[in-house]
Amino acid sequence: MGLLTNIFISLVFVSSLRSVRPGKSATQAIKQALSYINLGHRYIVDIDLKNFFDEVNHDHLMNLIKRKVGDPLVLRLIWRYLRSPLEIDGKLQNRRKGVPQGGPLSPLLSNIVLNELDQELEERGLRFVRYADDFSVFVKTPRAAHRVKRRITGFIANRLHLLVNEKKSAIRRPLQYEYLGFAFESSYQRGVRGQYQLVVSESSWEELKYKITQITRKTIPASFDERIARLNLLMRGWLNYFKPASIFGKLKTMDGWVRNRLRYCIWHHWKKPRRRAKNLTRLGVPNDMAWQWAYSRMGGWAVSCSPILVTTITLDRLKRRGYVSFLEYYLDKR
Repeated sequence: MGLLTNIFISLVFVSSLRSVRPGKSATQAIKQALSYINLGHRYIVDIDLKNFFDEVNHDHLMNLIKRKVGDPLVLRLIWRYLRSPLEIDGKLQNRRKGVPQGGPLSPLLSNIVLNELDQELEERGLRFVRYADDFSVFVKTPRAAHRVKRRITGFIANRLHLLVNEKKSAIRRPLQYEYLGFAFESSYQRGVRGQYQLVVSESSWEELKYKITQITRKTIPASFDERIARLNLLMRGWLNYFKPASIFGKLKTMDGWVRNRLRYCIWHHWKKPRRRAKNLTRLGVPNDMAWQWAYSRMGGWAVSCSPILVTTITLDRLKRRGYVSFLEYYLDKR
């Protein structure tokens, strides 16, 4: 146990890590990117490293570590960690490059490699952001952008022995640029000309909707309280990450959709018409109307969006069961 601790401490001091360490966060990288854009550096060299964790050169990485770590035992253990075999189709194969993904040392080892990239960008006097293997460089002119892209791509290939994904790498303008799940939108419509603001990228919205759909899928074996607990956990984590973005309007629409999903789950749980009529009556619906809706030929989703459930399974009733809206939590954290 003491040896593993020594390894960790040695690796922490190997390089001045830019991410995956205390005091450095994705939010800081996003805000720095927004700052560069609003200062006029609006030609963005967005470089994607191809299969980064699978392409790290072992010899190059070990040479970097040896500059700071002199203990032969530590170096030997790191080498064995890097060379741990892979299981492919049930057979073990030797690893010749890359770092084991998911391991506790992988982020540190990867950042040791990319620390050289940070130093190169700083020596060139470039404005850049990097979080793990996601990095971008911000310049003022298209000519400078093409020059930087060409030189940095060469540095990555020749010095770091890594591959650049040419299909995903490009020179972008702010409206076409996405970084760590965020996008950048002109705030001219808000009366601030020539400035940009953070918004959530469309892919991040779609990912959130997919996760909500899985939690509120009517056929999964989960109680209503379990669904609420999972939904609130997802909501807190997502909003704590995306709270720097301007998302008020979309959250309001999202909440209405989520509540209808929950009503749909309740309607499906009632199942039989007799039970549906009985529960609607308990919620204050006149008896004749309750039976009429209980035997309705409308689909479950149509019923969940109709006034009969919106006015009975109200927001207050959902809150009493533990529901918290995205918008309410977002405003509390602003």
